[in-house]
Amino acid sequence: MADAAACPSFRLGESRYDQGSFLGRLRHFVDIIDPSTLFVSEKQLKESIKLLDDFKHGTLPPGISNHQTVVSTIIWQWLNQSHNACVNYANRNATKPTPTSRFLQGYFGAVTSAVSIAVGLNVLIQKANKLSPATRMIIQRFVPFPAVASANICNVALMRHNELSEGVDVRDPNGKVVGSSKIAATHAIAETAFTRVVLPMPIFVLPPIIMSYLERLPFLQKNRRLMLPIHSIVCLLTFGLSLPVAISLFPQMSQIEVSRLEPEIAMATDCKVVTYNKGL
Repeated sequence: MADAAACPSFRLGESRYDQGSFLGRLRHFVDIIDPSTLFVSEKQLKESIKLLDDFKHGTLPPGISNHQTVVSTIIWQWLNQSHNACVNYANRNATKPTPTSRFLQGYFGAVTSAVSIAVGLNVLIQKANKLSPATRMIIQRFVPFPAVASANICNVALMRHNELSEGVDVRDPNGKVVGSSKIAATHAIAETAFTRVVLPMPIFVLPPIIMSYLERLPFLQKNRRLMLPIHSIVCLLTFGLSLPVAISLFPQMSQIEVSRLEPEIAMATDCKVVTYNKGL
């Protein structure tokens, strides 16, 4: 999920980090007192100075840019949301069969809505010329999260929309199915969607902080090609940490009071609480 939060736009003479927040100031001063800068060679310093001069005169070398492109946003969002769509479908409540046609409709709807939200918000911010540089910087840092969170919610809802129309099986304490509930399905999808909002939170916070230290190491300064795979590994480890935390927020086999469900289900059982499979 490469985005503006991980690679904020560069502004000559300004800090790379938001100075209006404690975390931004902390990262700024840690960056300044970083002792690894003592090992930067004279050649690297001259190259950095030349790059700054090129940026000042608007003549950046080929392959170096200040913003991510719309095309790159679309590609990465499509890959990310395609993966999410498959995960949401595989971990749905499968008590009711889902036709292939409805799966494809859900997939294209989920990916289209997700990409549209992400691209739309990023393009909107880039065209907001009336905003001050400081305001644009703050918004660029926070837009990726609501964009991804909103896209994830749409993804879950569309990939599991069959549950909303068909309902999910609810069972009594003995495991007997007492009916199919659309209300329970709504609760299941709402809880799952909330986990998809929590899931990306650490990914937007930890990798930028970790990489700000690692990218200053002399070894990585001399081997720039390793930066991307190392960044990928850091993101993978962070995701591995955040995934169990997010999906542990709610039990997979959730319970709900019968009085909150459809009247026909209340008439079909004497128990006060039934169980349903929330999915993951």
